[in-house]
Amino acid sequence: MRPAGRGELESLYFDYPEYPFRAPAELGGASPRHPVIIAGAGPVGLTAALALAQLGVASVVVDRKNTVNDGSRAICISRYSFETLQQLGVVARFEAKGLGWTSGRCYFRDQLIYQFSMPHSADERFLPMYNLQQQYIEQYLIDAAADCPGLIDIRWLSEVTAVTQDEAGVELGIATPQGNYPLRGQYLLAADGARSEVRNLLGLRLNGRNLPGNYVIADIRMEHDFPTERRSFFESSANPEATILIHRQPDNIWRVDWQLPAGADPEEAVAENTVRDRVAAILAMIGHRGDWELEWWSIYTANTLCLDDYRHGRVLFIGDSGHIVPIFGVRGLNNGIADAANAAWKLAYTLQHGAAEGLLDSFTPERRGATLDVFRNAGKSSRFMTPPTRGYSLMRKAVLELALSEKFVRPFADPRQVQPWIYDDSPLTSTASQGEVFPAGPPPGAPLQNTRLGERDFLLDYIGPGFTLLYFAGNADLDAAAANLLPTLRKVDPRLRVLVVGEAGSDPIAGDESIADPGRHLADCYGAGPGTLYLVRPDRHIAGRWRHLEESTVTAALHRALGDPHERDA
Repeated sequence: MRPAGRGELESLYFDYPEYPFRAPAELGGASPRHPVIIAGAGPVGLTAALALAQLGVASVVVDRKNTVNDGSRAICISRYSFETLQQLGVVARFEAKGLGWTSGRCYFRDQLIYQFSMPHSADERFLPMYNLQQQYIEQYLIDAAADCPGLIDIRWLSEVTAVTQDEAGVELGIATPQGNYPLRGQYLLAADGARSEVRNLLGLRLNGRNLPGNYVIADIRMEHDFPTERRSFFESSANPEATILIHRQPDNIWRVDWQLPAGADPEEAVAENTVRDRVAAILAMIGHRGDWELEWWSIYTANTLCLDDYRHGRVLFIGDSGHIVPIFGVRGLNNGIADAANAAWKLAYTLQHGAAEGLLDSFTPERRGATLDVFRNAGKSSRFMTPPTRGYSLMRKAVLELALSEKFVRPFADPRQVQPWIYDDSPLTSTASQGEVFPAGPPPGAPLQNTRLGERDFLLDYIGPGFTLLYFAGNADLDAAAANLLPTLRKVDPRLRVLVVGEAGSDPIAGDESIADPGRHLADCYGAGPGTLYLVRPDRHIAGRWRHLEESTVTAALHRALGDPHERDA
């Protein structure tokens, strides 16, 4: 919602570029069928376009606007999302601009009651979370897309007005300033947000719960020396009946969220004078006495809504078009980025290698499963942040009162930050390997865990866009069984790369690339002995792992990971 009066404010720090409309070939009568059409040039749609481009698949991205979104909106990018951006080769600007953080503080009646820290070890390249305004997120992704000529075509001022599909592909009606035209593609990724026009045109609706309570969010420009942490205030002097959240962002921008008391008028709450008065009270509470400027504001509610199926024929829904999750725990943007990475590699393998239909069928159980997990965890946070009933209100009051003196209740105020979903129940995951004893390492379905190999050298630096076979050779070269397996696997996936981990220091090791592990740190982190294998999907999740190589088992697991229904007992 863009509140009345927002258009009168001029940004003091961000220059919103306007992208020109360029007439496509279709307006001249051409009728090509593009591999993938993406509706929506937000962070999720652009991430999908870049992931497809990395795998050599061209896409057309259409968006009805011609600039980035205003306001900070989604601001928290998780470590897992940064790892995705690294894999796409675009993370440098995000890391340089974003403000990383590991901890947060919770206050009750202006008194600190709890300080939490997110898990972080020396093996990680990135911090658990980074704050960066959505304007920058979109700008950096748009600039990266411009570096992919012939693979990414962004069409601004292009509104989707119709969607039809058949066995050959999809066709969209597109309205532009120079007329309307049909846009044809083999597949469509709907990344057009919570008010998805694609979803509406297909007659679909989100199901779930609208949670009680509204939050006003505002961007404030000020110089303030508090460190980059998430701060939450319950029943504070600035908002006695509800909650306040504060995040620091780059360029001296601070994001302030405050919950409206029950019965408050939302229209009055977003009136400019009301917003300014509330912000002034909040800043006084945290002890800020200097100047400040109001940059932007809006209003939102916390909902748990999603489609029953994220795939409808040749249309896949990613991001807010398929699900709306509560912001608590910074799950919306990060869940959408994971959707994009998941959908992109599956579309690429379907289009380029004729992968089995089961590969696209796996999109819903994997990503809707992730959404339902978000609902479970974010729901707990939401019920604490915005109690839906009198009973929950009494429980929160009791927890906060006890937290003043008792440590054991304080973690209830933790928003439970987003964690990547483990695809252990996926039809693509080979669970037979779970019967083997692994003292450490990510289980099947989990994302690959980063491991430090040197000062600026990490395991994920070696992971390419296709499947990867991580083979632990111990103190020997690649053995004959493993060497014989590689041609078989490459017949299934020509992109497959082999990383051979050995203890031989600088001695050459056979395989696509070798990783020296003389101290066995990587092997120990993965519970690996000589002959251990991990099969890693293009989105960095483990398709299967084995203590010892069996050619038929590993080959079947790769078939299964590509959706072959005949290999599901691997």
